[in-house]
Formats: sequence, structure tokens, C-alpha cells
Amino acid sequence: MIELTDVTKVFTLTKDQRKIVGSAELRPKLFTAVDSISLKCNSSKVFALIGPNGSGKTTTLRMISTMISPTSGSIKINENDVAADGRSARKSIGFMTNQTALYDRLSPYEMVKYFADLNSMDRTVFNQRCEKIFESLDMNSFANKRIGTLSSGMKQKTSIARTIIHNPDIIVFDEPTTGLDVMTSRSIIELIKNSKEEKKTIIFSSHRMEEVQSLADAIGVIYNGKLIFSGTKNDFESLEAEPKSYDDTLINLIDQS
Repeated sequence: MIELTDVTKVFTLTKDQRKIVGSAELRPKLFTAVDSISLKCNSSKVFALIGPNGSGKTTTLRMISTMISPTSGSIKINENDVAADGRSARKSIGFMTNQTALYDRLSPYEMVKYFADLNSMDRTVFNQRCEKIFESLDMNSFANKRIGTLSSGMKQKTSIARTIIHNPDIIVFDEPTTGLDVMTSRSIIELIKNSKEEKKTIIFSSHRMEEVQSLADAIGVIYNGKLIFSGTKNDFESLEAEPKSYDDTLINLIDQS
């Protein structure tokens, strides 16, 4: 389970960042990326976090993943406060972004093994799980090639494998299918469905409303750093008196905020 309570993240802007605002007296020193949001992602459920670019989705997911710390508020991972014991929380989390940030000189196998070692996986357990993951993602044909020579889809599959190799209870996806072909996108969607069947907690962000409609049990809408909606999939769909697309519902929520 993931639980956020009144979580805020404020960044200090550099001089160069402040220049884009305008005149000197209007240049803020601080930027509130996430503004006092509270949400809960239950076990065995898929929570979709949606909103326009720059709304605070990625910052929220990075805080959940312990990559950055909140300025205020609390984040609990499986009832454990991240601020008190971030190390334990990280062992329960797999975080995947559409920015793969892989080592070009390593092979997919070496990359995944590196992350397994970081999580102190038993060698036998690693071998069994690696074999299963590489087979399910159809990675065996390029498992030992240098990552720098691979296509974007192959790299994204490698990123998936390293994210889930240690069998985390909680998986965080930040726009994982952006820019990918249909086959690779389908692999990620199937991974999310399989992870739910394995009783894992999943939270993901996406601009593809068809993915949200297909996968989500609950939905949160974030805009200008504020959570303007959080509820079940049925709650989201019931916001419109007549059947409309998820895109329409999202736009209406933003217009009304």
C-alpha cells in the first residue's frame, strides 16, 4: 500500500530558471511542484495518476519512489514511513520511467544482474526470476548484446526487467509507454495486469486515456501541483451525465478547478 498525507514539494529555482519568469521583481525563488496532496493506493490495485505536462505527476512518483524527499507531509510504503526508514521502503519498490538511463556498454543481462546485486538477491532466485522475465518479455534474442546497440523498445524492456527483478511489492511507472511501438507497449500493459494478479500495488502515470480506462481501478487527477480529483474508476466515469471520453472528463475537471 502507498499512502500520501499532505505531501508538498518545493524547489529552489536557480538564477537561470528564474530569468524565464520576467522582470526581476516577479522572479520567484521558490517553485511549488506538488501542493499538499493526499492519496492512497491499495494493495492488488492499479492507481492511475493523470494530468497535463508539468502538473506534478513525475515529482509525485519520484517522491513515492524515494528518489527525492518531500518538503513536508508524509509518505508511507506498506505502513512504513519513508522519512524514518527509506532504505526498507526502497527494497519494496520498483520504479520505471520512460527515460531508461541504461549503461550502453553493458548487456541487458548484465544490467539486470547489477540491479539484482544492489538488492542482495540470492543467485539461484535471481537466475530463476531472470529466466522467467526474459522469456515473458521476449528478451532472449538480445540479452547479451550491448545496450547501446539496441532499439528503444529493447531498451525499455531492459528497463522493465531491472525494475521488477527483485520482485517488489510496489511498482511505480512514469509514462512507461510514451514513444514506444505497439508491441512494446503491449508488453508493459501485460506486465501491469500480471503484477495486479500477483497482488502488487501499482501506480502509473500516462497521457494515453485508453490505458487508464483499461488498467485503472482508481484515478487521481493532478493539476498545477494540486490533486483535484481522487476516486474509483466508477467515480471518475460518473462525473459526466452522458457518456463521454476520458479525455473530455479530464479536460472538464481541469476547467472547473
